[in-house]
Amino acid sequence: MSYIQRYEGRKGFSLIELLIVILLVSIVYFLGFEGFEIGKKKPKALTPLNLKSNILSSELFKGQATLLCVDECRSCYLRQGVASAFEEYTSPIDLTGMQAYTIDKYNALSRIEYGRYQDKKICLIMDFYNNGSSTQIILKNDKGSYFLPSFFEKPQAFSSPEEAKEYWLRNSMTVSDSGEFY
Repeated sequence: MSYIQRYEGRKGFSLIELLIVILLVSIVYFLGFEGFEIGKKKPKALTPLNLKSNILSSELFKGQATLLCVDECRSCYLRQGVASAFEEYTSPIDLTGMQAYTIDKYNALSRIEYGRYQDKKICLIMDFYNNGSSTQIILKNDKGSYFLPSFFEKPQAFSSPEEAKEYWLRNSMTVSDSGEFY
């Protein structure tokens, strides 16, 4: 029997050959793509500059939420709505040593003292709403000071809480100045 006749007699692969190919492709796939997730982004660590955007775009945000951070802002909790319980925020957090400030009725910078949660000192509480607004606040840690607006613009970094206060007051005057902002 010639080589051509033997080749014409064989029209496909045997079951064993197909199983071996499938096994080899599976091994290569699992070794090459182990721990590799297609289409899933790893969440960025919460920082003062991305805090609002991360919470509002997170899967956990469903209309209204409150972020509560304790233990010198090393761990945070998120609550949906007003009536639900706080659940641990499991994404990375880079807010360590954060101090929160607001401006009082005399336009003076005032440090916010929140109290305690589960016998740990609260360092930050922020509310987030459906319309994209949030608590307006000034945050400070050893890396700098940050103004987090309630609406419109993006958070800004400053070298001191006093600079952030001036920015806050300047923008408040612009918005409330007889509609000239628009």
